[in-house]
Amino acid sequence: MVRLPYLTRLTALFSLGLLFAVGHLRDFFRGILDAIAGKSSSPKGYAPICLGFEDFYRRRVYLRIQDCFGRPIASAPDAWFDVVERRSDDSNKTLERTTKTSRCLNLGSYNYLGFAAADEYCTPRVIQSLKKYSASTCSSRVDGGNTKLHTELEELVARFVGKPAAIVFGMGYATNSAIIPFLIGKGGLIVSDSLNHISIVNGARGSGATVQVFQHNNPAHLEQVLREQIAGGQPRKNRPWKKIIVIIEGIYSMEGVVCSLPEIVAVCKKYKVYTYLDEAHSIGAVGKTGRGVCELLGVNPADVDIMMGTFTKSF
Repeated sequence: MVRLPYLTRLTALFSLGLLFAVGHLRDFFRGILDAIAGKSSSPKGYAPICLGFEDFYRRRVYLRIQDCFGRPIASAPDAWFDVVERRSDDSNKTLERTTKTSRCLNLGSYNYLGFAAADEYCTPRVIQSLKKYSASTCSSRVDGGNTKLHTELEELVARFVGKPAAIVFGMGYATNSAIIPFLIGKGGLIVSDSLNHISIVNGARGSGATVQVFQHNNPAHLEQVLREQIAGGQPRKNRPWKKIIVIIEGIYSMEGVVCSLPEIVAVCKKYKVYTYLDEAHSIGAVGKTGRGVCELLGVNPADVDIMMGTFTKSF
């Protein structure tokens, strides 16, 4: 992992601490002045509307920088767009739009295919597809919302990653949170990396299986957890686990760390447990031909039981 210099850490913490200290001092003296003037923040007999850390953070921290967020635009959200400039006369409590705009590069939009604005390549093909297939099937696939495009896409994905079959969901988050409870339930054991995405966490919780966590990207600790859990069996019953799944990510989204896949796969094969690999941030992004961490690290996709990915990142 990338390590920040200590000076950078100290100055950042000092700046944040100074901001909080000044904010609390201002609130303290405001309370004294209000008490002298006989003012009250809320009518007698009523609880204050704004109270606590969230109120303090919004008034003393967020308001100072709120112009960085929710920027209004005056053009199509293409690769470049016009951002409306704003001004404030009350220390950023309210922001007033001006007639000036700034031309900005769009780095915060899911517009990878250029559908947000007219494109000479994409737009005609989008219109053609809409005329042929409509905007939606208006139904879940099991109830008649399946088309030959779904089948073709699944076959293409399976060939691309080197798997016998694939299934496409309508949302990456829902894939993890919905498929994990289907794969394992009570009497099963999920061994999850400590920094796995919240969709994996929710899926594991919803499965009803026992969940154990191993240290981030640490195959040695994973082996220790597996050895202890296999030896101990299910809680209170001491029966063998019905199924054990180890869940990891290809690239951990918040840290940017590539998983130690060869070592983890070796541990899983040694203890004969299933491997679930979330490649939401690695598929299409790493590997000689974009096939993810298996290709990058020389792991046979057949050694990974389940691979999950998404179309909303690199693709």
